Amino acid sequence: MQQATKPAQELLDNTESQEKTISIYKLIVDGGIGGQIIIGILFVLLTMALYIYFERFLAIKAASKIDKNFMNLIKEQVSQGNLKVAKQLCSQENSVTARLIEKGISRIGKPLDDINSAIENAGKLEIYSLEKNVSVLATIAGAAPMLGFLGTVLGMIVAIHQIANAGGQIDIKMLSSGLYTAMTTTVAGLIVGIIAYIQYNHLVVRTDKVVYQMEATTLEFLDLLNEPV
Repeated sequence: MQQATKPAQELLDNTESQEKTISIYKLIVDGGIGGQIIIGILFVLLTMALYIYFERFLAIKAASKIDKNFMNLIKEQVSQGNLKVAKQLCSQENSVTARLIEKGISRIGKPLDDINSAIENAGKLEIYSLEKNVSVLATIAGAAPMLGFLGTVLGMIVAIHQIANAGGQIDIKMLSSGLYTAMTTTVAGLIVGIIAYIQYNHLVVRTDKVVYQMEATTLEFLDLLNEPV
């Protein structure tokens, strides 16, 4: 008899555990229209953050690629006076650093300060291009948790309003809509904010490495022009 009731008890326990399982979709649906709108906005922000991150990551990765023997070839051609060949090498390399060197080569014959200024101006444009839309990630990282907190406030307002209208008879199911809104929007806002924050800082580090590479190569090129003939 005990063996017969044991499977039935296990089946009952499994049924109860399934009922207690929290469904994220159900939490969002039960959160009401206010919570659903905020969750929708946060989803859009997450999609934007992921798109910007991967697009910028690939762009920065491509910009940082350069042949290790590139500067040796440039030195050789510039020393021999083959400026046209040197510019062709830069065009073939097609990287941020190569474009700066090409700008400098095109100014050879002018004062060194003019060459340096031309390279610096070109470098600023390249950095601006690398940092395109990266600031949007910082905005999302800050705005997403605030939107989540807004959902929390709205949810608590709904819950308090329901308590006030309950006439002393408080039912937890009646308060669930406001509580679900408060919980789901806060968690979603923090998740989106953390992801965007990590992505932003990673891109900043990658960009700084490219900028350092640009500066090092530029100094090497200017030193080449300063070498006695």
